[in-house]
Amino acid sequence: MKPGIHPEYVEATVVCACGNTWQTRSTRKLIKTDLCAKCHPFFTGEQRIVDTAGQVERFMRRMEAKQQGHTSKKHKRAEAAMERIEQRERELAESRARQREADEAAEEEAPETTEAATE
Repeated sequence: MKPGIHPEYVEATVVCACGNTWQTRSTRKLIKTDLCAKCHPFFTGEQRIVDTAGQVERFMRRMEAKQQGHTSKKHKRAEAAMERIEQRERELAESRARQREADEAAEEEAPETTEAATE
């Protein structure tokens, strides 16, 4: 090993958020951690949700909204687009019906003028 380029390897104290402490070796004298073998749910057998920046609350709000029948913005936009398409189809059907009535009325008038012309 080259002298002078490696960090000093010292006795370190690890402190968990639950209050548990133990000794190890590290390049740092004090190491702070959130979970350890004494408080981690895997080792304790208890089920605990570790919330990271409100993710659990956001998830629970989404689940409640779905159960109450609320829809997302994306779903609402899709429903609005479908409504516009259906409205356009109704308008086209009405327009075709009016055109068909006008064509039928024109056909009823046209034979009378051709019969008069042939007599």
